[in-house]
Amino acid sequence: MPAKSFTLAAAQVEPVYHDKEGTLDKTCRYIEQAGRDGADIVVFPETYFPGYPYWRGSVSISRWTDLMVDLQKNSLHVDDEAIEILGEAVAEADLTLVLGTNEISDRQGSETLYNSLFYFDNTGELMGRHRKLMPTHEERAIWGRGDPSSLATYETDVGRLGGLICYENHMTLSKAALTTMGEEIHAAVWPGFWEQHGHPGDKTRAETSEAVDSCDVYPAMREYAFETQSFVAACSAYMSEAVPDGFSEDELGFNVAAGGSMLVNPAGIVKAGPLIGEEGLLTAEFRDDERRATKAYFDAMGHYTRWDAVNLSISDEALAPSQPQKASKHAVAGNGSLSAARAQAIADEYDVPVEAVEAVVDELVG
Repeated sequence: MPAKSFTLAAAQVEPVYHDKEGTLDKTCRYIEQAGRDGADIVVFPETYFPGYPYWRGSVSISRWTDLMVDLQKNSLHVDDEAIEILGEAVAEADLTLVLGTNEISDRQGSETLYNSLFYFDNTGELMGRHRKLMPTHEERAIWGRGDPSSLATYETDVGRLGGLICYENHMTLSKAALTTMGEEIHAAVWPGFWEQHGHPGDKTRAETSEAVDSCDVYPAMREYAFETQSFVAACSAYMSEAVPDGFSEDELGFNVAAGGSMLVNPAGIVKAGPLIGEEGLLTAEFRDDERRATKAYFDAMGHYTRWDAVNLSISDEALAPSQPQKASKHAVAGNGSLSAARAQAIADEYDVPVEAVEAVVDELVG
């Protein structure tokens, strides 16, 4: 169970756009501030490091390629020196960090980017990562698909922690998977907050808090908390009106980075936020009895379930470009017969006459 009481924080911080070193500096400053504010867990927005590609769909293919190369150069790698620097800041602040980042692949020979969450424990160790399983719409031209094995939860001093990225928080089975893994605290990261005008493909950046009436993020976070009985730290991206160096306003055509971060208890009650239109470190204190009280009424992992009626299969597969070929122990040749060498090997292994092995094979394939 979570600690008797603990503090969650959402770092709604503007990155130094496409600038790895500048973003690293700013991240460490906000980690330090979160520690001073007593946060036990702090969450940074989707691809905060070094910014969401709001230029997707708004530039030529040539410009897109240049920006992709720039993004690759400024993204994080699990063996990056920046990981050590972040870990030191986390350890000093004595908190758990969930960092939204563009991640450059650590597979030898690959330069693919992933939309990832990096989890650091309060000693500064990188516990693991989650890669977005399915990039949304035009995002598929930016990021690769994450491994099923990256859908996981992590033990912290204040409870078991998991997380999902943007529209993953709408995916019923992914939410259920984290619930079955014992998730108690959920980090949800988003690229901003918006007004929908009829459907998800027609949205504009939120200007006021009235956007809660049409933005899917707001009900999704309250429902996630209630249906899983978890504490939710939802952190959404923010960018000011200033156009980043090296970009034009027209190129950032999908800029929905209005913030919108919020902190929600297991009954779906918003304890802080949504913070819209400004940078800030949002914090709220929670008590473990808030979860118990909701569980007493509706327990998604206990008295309110029917696993005999509905059950879930979860893959722990790690995708790889090649797999070692293992011949079946009882493989037969293309004509249906067992090779002489294989027949003799089986006979020797089981200490039986080779003729007996051949007879059994003939019976099976005859």
